[in-house]
Amino acid sequence: MLSIMKEVYVSELRDELWSGALETLDIIIQEEKLQDLMDLLEELYPEPVDITTINELFWFEEIFLFEQLGIGELIQKKL
Repeated sequence: MLSIMKEVYVSELRDELWSGALETLDIIIQEEKLQDLMDLLEELYPEPVDITTINELFWFEEIFLFEQLGIGELIQKKL
C-alpha cells in the first residue's frame, strides 16, 4: 500500500478536513484558539500522523479538544 504524508499548516486544515470535523474546526477558529490547537496537536502527535486520524479527532473527540483548549465550558453553554 502506498502511504503519502504531507505537512499541513493549521491555517490549511479547513481544506483537509471533512464532515463533522469542519464544525469543530470552525468553533476553534471562532474562539481564536488556532495557535493553542497547533501546540496541542504537536503534543498529541510528535510523530507524523495521517489526516484521517486528525479528522477523526476533530469529528469524534471534539469535547476533548474543546476542554484541552480551555473552551469546553464555554462551548457547552452555547449548546
